[in-house]
This record gives sequence, structure tokens and C-alpha cells, in this order.
Amino acid sequence: MSLALATLLYEWRRYMAAVVALAFSGLLVLAFLGMFMGIGKAFTAQIDRARADIMVLGPGATALFNGGPSGLPRRMIPLVYSHPEVLQVAPLDGSGGRFQNILSPEQIAKAEARAKKGGKGKGGGGGGRKTEFVNVTVIDAIPGYVTVPTDYTDAMIEALRQPYTVAVDQTALARLGVKKGDKALYNGKTVTVAVVTTGYPNMMQASLVMSRDTLRMLGEADTGQRVGPLMVQIADPSRAELVAAQLNAKADGKFRAWTRQELADANSNSMLKESFISIILIFALIMGAVIGMAITWQTLRGAIMANIKEFASLRALGVSMGSLRTIVMELSFWVGVAGILMAGVFTWIVSSLAAMGGLPMSFPIPMVVAIAFFLLVIAILSGLLSLGILKKSQPADLLR
Repeated sequence: MSLALATLLYEWRRYMAAVVALAFSGLLVLAFLGMFMGIGKAFTAQIDRARADIMVLGPGATALFNGGPSGLPRRMIPLVYSHPEVLQVAPLDGSGGRFQNILSPEQIAKAEARAKKGGKGKGGGGGGRKTEFVNVTVIDAIPGYVTVPTDYTDAMIEALRQPYTVAVDQTALARLGVKKGDKALYNGKTVTVAVVTTGYPNMMQASLVMSRDTLRMLGEADTGQRVGPLMVQIADPSRAELVAAQLNAKADGKFRAWTRQELADANSNSMLKESFISIILIFALIMGAVIGMAITWQTLRGAIMANIKEFASLRALGVSMGSLRTIVMELSFWVGVAGILMAGVFTWIVSSLAAMGGLPMSFPIPMVVAIAFFLLVIAILSGLLSLGILKKSQPADLLR
């Protein structure tokens, strides 16, 4: 074990402030990154968990929800089907509209009682009538079908197969004022909340999931000449990259086929390209660097000053100033490593608490590695700034 590591382990209390400062600097950046990436994952959760191995988007699309038109002509469906390895093709359909909960007689009585007491009435919250604009996503209520998420059970699919039934994520129940089994109005027509899902958080706008047949009965199915992105299932998922390339060659620029992972990476990158997200992340990075470096520098400086007699003793024994500087730099390196590990623990705790509150967090590995390197650079720079204190390690001071 090196002298620097032994010093850090033996006198860890003196260096704890530096380690904690680095950890919170990393947590500041990682929390913002995880939150924004998690919001993006929330929007694409149903697609990411579907059985599709390939997604077919319009030729100008660079991601699922932005970067160009993602729809394409309906006549492209037979062209995709013509590939011998394609098993299923289904367009990603959806809609949106006004959602209102329907109060039971007991709820109406309670709302009227609250109104008499001066509380919220039928038009307010607290269990009264609620109106929200919702997004609608469609699945084909057939077990194993390409649009059905992998975590949907047969019972959930069977429930959604019934006419005018919908699924709502648990994070949207309170906002919509409904629970499983309740009836509600969607664009003036009665629907039933037959399924409550978990793991599909509604971060900004509440969402409903319904079968394609139900959407058709509601009169909102897409029957025009253009369809949404196509979800494609192939016989051998391991050949998705090759099949996507073959479909792109066959398309001749009319569409672009993406593998699931390729599209997921593009969606993550599109989130980072949003200007307001970039500004917030850069601000967090700058604040983390300033705060982390200032505290780490001062902590290392104070710890070295406290051990100045030990450094003077080493010089008296013939250890060169260059070797002492190497010890300090190694010490700052190990402080950085400890800060990275603690930042990982803090981030895990925060992400676990966020998940309990329905907020998913996602951490792309390349970004996490970059932030870890960023913390290590802060620690090493702090060590460089602390080298000047070694000039006070004069052997003659030991005689005083």
C-alpha cells in the first residue's frame, strides 16, 4: 500500500470534506442528467418495451419525436412485409382528447358536503370532477403482438380487448381522479379504466392506452394515406441490424429502418440536444466544478498543513521535494476516486427515492464515465493548487 493511500485511510476524517464535496458535485450533475434522460425514457417507455425489433420512420427523422417527420405513406407497409424475415408490421397509432372522470353518487355527496363547508366543490380537486387533456397510445390487444409491451400480462391484454376499455398508469390516477374499474368520459364517450399499469410514468401529460379496435370505435383511428412509425418484428432478433440495413437498401430513401438500440440512442441524444437541457447541464457542470474544486483545494491544503511536520521529517530523511509532490498528487487522486464512489452511492439513493415517487432516472454509461473523469480532474487540479504548501515543510522547523 502506498504512503498516500495509507494516509487517506488512516486520517480519513481530515479528507472527508473533500470527498463529500466531490460527491455532491457529481450528484448535482448526475441528478440533472438522470432526470432529463428519465423524462425522455418515460415518453418512449411503451415503445422501448414493445416486441418490435425494428422501427421504420420517415426518411427525414433523426429520432422518434423530433428531428423531422416520422410518419410515412401507408403503401410502405407491404414493402416492409415483403422482406422474408419480417413476421409482423403494425403502425404506431395514437390520438388525444379531453378526459373527465365520472363521479359516483357517494363522491357527489361528499363533494356537495365539502362545498357547503367552504371546501372544494364539484369543479375542484379533492376527489371532485377533474378534466385533463390526455394523450392516447394504441396497442393491438393480441398476446405476443408487436405493439404489446413485454410486461403486459395476458389478463391485461384481455381486459383491453373489451370495447371502450383503457389503461392508465398509477402515476396519473390522482391527476385524472379515477381508479381501476371507474368509468370516465373521453371526448364525450364513456370508457372504463380496466387496467392500471406501473413503470410508465406520466411526467407532463397524462396518457391512456387502448386497443386499436377501441380507438376505431371512438372514431379516431388513423385511416388516411399516411401512418405513424412502423413497428416491425422479425424471426431472429439477433439479425435486426442486418435486416434493418436490407430494408434501408430496399427503401431507396423512402423510409429509414432503425434497430431498437439505434433508435433508443438517437432518442437519448435528441434530449441532450435540446437547448434548455444543455444550458441547465452546463450550468450544473460549472457550479459543480467551482464548488467542488474550491472545497477540495482548501481541504487538501488544510490536511497537508496539519501533516506538515511529517512531510518535514521525510525531507530530513532525504526524500526529495519531487517525491513529496508525487505523494500529494497521488493523495488527491485517491480523494477523487473516493469522491466518485460516494457520488455513485448518493446518486443511487436519489434515483431510488425518485423511482418511489414515480420519477424514472436514466444514466447513459458514456455520460457517467465522462462525469467520473470530470470529478477526477477536479481532485487532481485541487492537488496541484495545494502543492505550494509543501514549501513550509522545512526540516529545520523540527528543531523548534
